[in-house]
Amino acid sequence: MESNISTQIDKATLRQSFFLASQARAMAALYEDNFKLVSKYVHATSRGHEVLQVALGSQLLPQDFVAPYYRDDALLLAIGMQPYDLMLQLLAKRNDPFSGGRTYYSHPSLKDEDKPKIPHQSSATGMQAIPTTGVAMGIQYKEKMGLYTEDFQGQLPIAVCSLGDASVTEGEVAEAFQMAALKQFPILYVVQDNGWDISANAEETRAQNAFEYIQGFHGIEARQIQGNNFLESYLEIQDILRIMRKERRPFLLHASVPLLNHHTSGVRMEWYRDDLEEQRKLDPTPIFIRQMLAEGFSQSDIEEIEQAAKEKVQADFERALAQEDPQAEDIFKHVYAPTPVTSEQGERRPTNGEEKVMVDSALFAVQELMEDHPECLLYGQDVGGRLGGVFREAATLAQKFGDDRVFNTPIQEAFIIGSTVGMAATGLRPIVEVQFADYIWPGLNQLFTELSRSYYLSNGKWPASMILRVPIGAYGSGGPYHSSSVESVLTNIKGIKIAYPSNGADLKGLMKSAYLDPNPVVIFEHKGLYWSKVPGTAAARTIMPDRDYALPFGQANMVLEATKEKKAEGPVALVVSYGMGVHWALNAAKAFPGQVSILDLRTLAPLDTEMIYAQLKKHHRCLVLTEEPVNCTFAQSIAARIQENCFESLDAPVQTLGAEDLPAIPLHENLEKAMLPSSQKVQTALEKLLKY
Repeated sequence: MESNISTQIDKATLRQSFFLASQARAMAALYEDNFKLVSKYVHATSRGHEVLQVALGSQLLPQDFVAPYYRDDALLLAIGMQPYDLMLQLLAKRNDPFSGGRTYYSHPSLKDEDKPKIPHQSSATGMQAIPTTGVAMGIQYKEKMGLYTEDFQGQLPIAVCSLGDASVTEGEVAEAFQMAALKQFPILYVVQDNGWDISANAEETRAQNAFEYIQGFHGIEARQIQGNNFLESYLEIQDILRIMRKERRPFLLHASVPLLNHHTSGVRMEWYRDDLEEQRKLDPTPIFIRQMLAEGFSQSDIEEIEQAAKEKVQADFERALAQEDPQAEDIFKHVYAPTPVTSEQGERRPTNGEEKVMVDSALFAVQELMEDHPECLLYGQDVGGRLGGVFREAATLAQKFGDDRVFNTPIQEAFIIGSTVGMAATGLRPIVEVQFADYIWPGLNQLFTELSRSYYLSNGKWPASMILRVPIGAYGSGGPYHSSSVESVLTNIKGIKIAYPSNGADLKGLMKSAYLDPNPVVIFEHKGLYWSKVPGTAAARTIMPDRDYALPFGQANMVLEATKEKKAEGPVALVVSYGMGVHWALNAAKAFPGQVSILDLRTLAPLDTEMIYAQLKKHHRCLVLTEEPVNCTFAQSIAARIQENCFESLDAPVQTLGAEDLPAIPLHENLEKAMLPSSQKVQTALEKLLKY
């Protein structure tokens, strides 16, 4: 292929590509020469991979999206970043353009108008495959719906996901491949195969390489190249991108490359590598130089380019060293993106409004959002037209809005959740559903690692707007795999918002607010409240709020107030709860006329601690009520906060009540009732608290 170079790649492109590859090599050498200075923060370089990365990055366009992995510094140079920019992240400087000193070298997030877009991603050991496939899904959706206003002049956007071959063994990568093959998304997976994980090699850890593996995902065209050959890499990528911009289908490119540097600065190659001599024979630099000479460049031309690259890298390094470090106050910036809903809006109880069950409040909220916002879509298991959700929570929506906007997914909780990162990056507002709270566990990696950190670690560039609906709680002998409460796990994930309403009006108002919120939102919807079939839950039925009703997060609500007389003569008690617990408390309170107030939290994150503390100081006794087993829970954290902040106002220790501390909720109704809280158990707890 080297003989065909003159007819396919112009000399200016060759010169610039060699300059960029030389910069990447010079950076790796400089970092090694200054190891004690730069190894404070872990980093990896592209040495051995650099010509492949340059061939890829230099052919991407500003409308494209790319997900580099942690060894892709040459790729970043090729899309237009300067060594100085990368070194600011290497040294964790305050003006690091990717994260403001918050994350590692070559962990980029970028939103420059003149460059491919890079949404936030984690350390990119396979986890980036799902969000980037979500980007491609968003691109496809916007094309189908006619939502693009730009004229791309035939150069339609694509998504590129860069992966190390070792990461392809991750289960989440299989979920991404499955959806790309099924839906024919415009995504290119570039797999850089250097034969190593960290100290484990391919023979130990992989039954086949990525090219062989992808054959099982019908509909993804696979190609393979020697990634240490610039010409071969450039021309193959050029051909793939040409096809993708026209035919809109997925590809995988498997590139064999040598690893000529350390795994990272903290895991050095001399500790374990037994193939270094052989790997150095595959160095891409001599191959590239031969190609340059064949094109007509002289040896002095080549040396001049290399020297210019070294001088540029050295100058940028010295400049980066002089920059300011982050300040302590920077740490609190960009936790949540500002939301437009800061006060209650619309009519909660419109004149002539009809009373509806809670599930219908959610259904109408989503329907109205989809009517008003073409960028809104709904997907998850069984939400499509045949069923409309196992609780009929999406009934009729597919018929109203079509299968492109409301559709089923495979059993892939990680993809359902993680794809929303990419969808949001393209400007869409996805609503997704995990069928039961018990099924959320496979998706927690994406929720924690990708979604919750996107805004914070991108230094405010990439908020991830999405709604995750989660039917939750025990109802009707659902048994151990359809009854769990999981809120304490999720309230420990910072950067997401969490709602847990107890009635239909709150659910609709919070759903509308969540959609307008630029942050990721989880809405727990208790299955036992959907239809008010559980005795004592009639209060979950409410008048349907109007179309404009929105309820801000972080505002609790007093659903029952002790009388002034009882407060004056005492004792009175405050119950703090949410979801089904509100209804247990309402029924239990009937045994203590005028003595019990109930505070419905409505949202768990942010939590209305101001209201909790203010009400505690009026009541002096408190019961925190949850459906979860109590030990080590969100409920206990509330009790601890009350005792820490309101100790002087307490007339009794703060009490907590929840399910029994058992591994699972048993199937038989007698066992289920014995495990769970109930109105009678709440009544007993209140009686004890009031007598203290």
